[in-house]
Amino acid sequence: MTATLTQSPEQEHEPVTRGRRIPVTRACRFEFVKLVSQWRIRLLVLACWIVPALFVAGVSQQATLPVDTLFGRWMHASGWAGPLVMLGFAGTWALPLLTSVVAGDVFASEDRLGTWRHLLVAVRSPRRIFVAKVVASLTVLLLLVAGLAVSSTVGGLLAVGNQPLVGLDGHLLAPSDAAVQVLLSWICVLAPTLALAALGFLGSVMLGRSPMGLLVPVLVSLAMAVAQMLPLPVAVRVALPSYAFISWNGLFTGPQQLGPLLIGVVVSLVWAVVATALAYVLFVRREFTNPTHDGSGRRAITVGVLPLVGVAAVSFAVVAATTSATGSGIEQDKVQRSVATAFAHLYRMQTDELNRPAVTEAQLKATAACSKGHVQDRAEGPGNDWRCVVSWHLPGVQTTGQAIYQLDVTSDGRFVADGDGPKEVNGYFLVRTPNGDAPNPMWQFDGNVELLDTTSKG
Repeated sequence: MTATLTQSPEQEHEPVTRGRRIPVTRACRFEFVKLVSQWRIRLLVLACWIVPALFVAGVSQQATLPVDTLFGRWMHASGWAGPLVMLGFAGTWALPLLTSVVAGDVFASEDRLGTWRHLLVAVRSPRRIFVAKVVASLTVLLLLVAGLAVSSTVGGLLAVGNQPLVGLDGHLLAPSDAAVQVLLSWICVLAPTLALAALGFLGSVMLGRSPMGLLVPVLVSLAMAVAQMLPLPVAVRVALPSYAFISWNGLFTGPQQLGPLLIGVVVSLVWAVVATALAYVLFVRREFTNPTHDGSGRRAITVGVLPLVGVAAVSFAVVAATTSATGSGIEQDKVQRSVATAFAHLYRMQTDELNRPAVTEAQLKATAACSKGHVQDRAEGPGNDWRCVVSWHLPGVQTTGQAIYQLDVTSDGRFVADGDGPKEVNGYFLVRTPNGDAPNPMWQFDGNVELLDTTSKG
């Protein structure tokens, strides 16, 4: 007997079968096994769980440290600096590449192998296939990110030890506090990683059998990294998912600079949801019976790309309307405040090294007068032509102390202050302590300028 079925538009693209669909959990397990059975995935897992520990332990024992990398100058002093150095590298290179390999080819590989029909017969639902592939890919990515974090932390602690870590404003973080902040930093970068993975899913669905889907997360990440270095308004840069890869440094200041970090995380999650939804719509509407399917063409560009452009525009508008973001966000008073705060904390550290009488930040009353090039008043913007004169007072001493620093301020607010005298304060790399020579914390130090006036007072 033959029956005529009336299907809804959504059901038209789903195969009509008489068998029972397998549970989603079994489909997820099947896709996960397929992924980890690939030699390249196994190699990546092995590398992420072993190489970071060897790298951090090796660098920590070298005489020359990566001082141009955030927290690189403290790898000799604290084992907690290692995972943060690895995090900076991962956000720029490792995580975009990992998402490309795992998520950028998860759908396109089925097109190249011509296995969609077999998969549909086994699972009996395009929707479940999509969910299974997404869940399996994200599980593998979580395993890779966890490997990077755990391995680099173990390497740093074994090579250097569980020592206090110097924050970006010069204050010392106890080992327990440093551990919490390092964990939170790695958790925060999961959000932009999810955004890149979602873009990988979208590219893999849109481009069909073409391996170009592999390049989507990398190319998008590269484009956003270039945008972060351009003299764009701070509202534009903060409204990009890539900003969450660098805004974790706000966790290492006191008080914490949580505004840019929270914005970056929220924007990344919005991108992840929208891109995944777009990939889902394109996937369930495709024609699986066509063995020559090679992407959705012009319609995919319209459905897949334009909505993301709209999300970027809306994000920028919301950030600009709800924050004090203007221009570059790097302003003279912010730079002066950051330099003076870091100097006061580091001066106390140097005082402890030299066994001098203890002094507090309130007693020092440190201030900074900064200029940029020939601009003495209302200087702003990134550049390596910032110059600051720091002044401070000591109890019972009439003379005001002064030190000069040359600053290189990047567009994301990070700066490196290089001491330019006097030699007794910041003129030498080492200081002579009762226990021998030790690194001079005031010779050169890192700091961070908050681009948005949303500092947490907690």
